[in-house]
Amino acid sequence: MPKRLKKFPCNKRFSASAPCRIDAGGTWDIKAMALPFEVIKPTTVNIALNLRTTVTLGPYKKDRIKIASEGFPRGEEADPWDVPLTGPFALIFAAIRYVGLHGVEVNIHSEAPVKSAMGGSSTALVATLKALSKVMLHLGQKPLVKGQILHLAYHLEDAISGGGCGMQDQAAAAYGGINQWVWQYSHRTMPFQRVKIGKREHMKALSSRLLVAYSGKTHASLRINHKWLKDFLSGKTTEGWIKANEVVHRFARSLQDSDWAGCAKWLRQEMAIRRQITPEALIPETSLLIDQAEQVGCGARFAGAGAGGVVWAIGPKERINKLRKVWTQTLAGIKSAKLLECRVDGRGVS
Repeated sequence: MPKRLKKFPCNKRFSASAPCRIDAGGTWDIKAMALPFEVIKPTTVNIALNLRTTVTLGPYKKDRIKIASEGFPRGEEADPWDVPLTGPFALIFAAIRYVGLHGVEVNIHSEAPVKSAMGGSSTALVATLKALSKVMLHLGQKPLVKGQILHLAYHLEDAISGGGCGMQDQAAAAYGGINQWVWQYSHRTMPFQRVKIGKREHMKALSSRLLVAYSGKTHASLRINHKWLKDFLSGKTTEGWIKANEVVHRFARSLQDSDWAGCAKWLRQEMAIRRQITPEALIPETSLLIDQAEQVGCGARFAGAGAGGVVWAIGPKERINKLRKVWTQTLAGIKSAKLLECRVDGRGVS
C-alpha cells in the first residue's frame, strides 16, 4: 500500500449526522440554469428536517473499504485503488478515496425513507465528509469546516453524476435550519447568498404548520433532472421556470414574515406552474395528496424532483390539522405510505 494512503485508526469509531430537507424552487440551483440567469436571482428555499442520516466509520481489513446501508440489501467492498464510482455507494467511495483512507468500514443509517426525494444521497455524503473530518483531526490533520464540507460534497457529486448537479441538498445538510439560497455561480469564492429565515422560535412555529407525507413510492431524480435541464436549455420551458422563480421569492418573504396563509398561496402558485413545466414529477399518489392539501386551503409540493417520494404541505395551523386527518385516511390505503413525524432541524451536520 503506497504511503500516501492512511490506515484507519484501530479500535476507533467516528460518527456524524446531517438532516434531510424539503424544498421549493429546486432545480434553479443547477449551475447550467442559474449562471446564465443570475440577473433574476435564481433562488431555492429549503427546510431542514430532523430525519437525520448518520454515518459511522470503523476499522476494517487492511487495504479494503466496506460500505453498508439500511434499505440496500447488499453492501459493497473494494480495494481503495479500485473503488467503484458508479452504483448506490459511488459518492461514499469517492469521499473516502479523496481523503485517502483504507481499512475502513462505513455504516449508513437514515431516518428518512430511502429514495424519498429528500436529498438522501447528498445528506449521506455530507455526513460522511464530517465523519472523515473527525478522522483527519484524530490523525493530526486540520479538520473540515462546514463551508469546506459543502464545497467538497457539491463538487464530488457533480463530478460523479456527470454534471447537472445542484447544490441545495448539500447546503441544507451542512447548515440545517430554514434558508433561502440565491445562486451566484459567477462569484469565484461564494456561489450563493444564504438568507437565514428565522431563529429557534420561528422554527418551532413552522414545525406546527408543516405536514410531510411519504407516498410509498420511491423516486430516481437523475433522469428527471436531466430532462428538465434539457427542456430549459432548449427554451421549451424557460418562461415557466422564470415565473416559478418569482413565486419562490414571494414564498420566501411570506416565510420570513410568518405569513402562513401567504406561504400556502405562493406554494400553490409554484405547484400550478410545475404542473405545466414538470408534469413528470407527479404520479397519481402524489397528485392526489397535493390536490387534497389545496382543497383545505394549504399549499403542497413534491420534494426534490418528485415522481414519487415525499409530498409536503404548509398552511395555517387549523388547516394543517384538518389536512392531517385527510392525509392519514388517504395514506392508510397506500402500501408503505405514511405521515413522517418530523420538525425543523436547525443543527446542520455535526
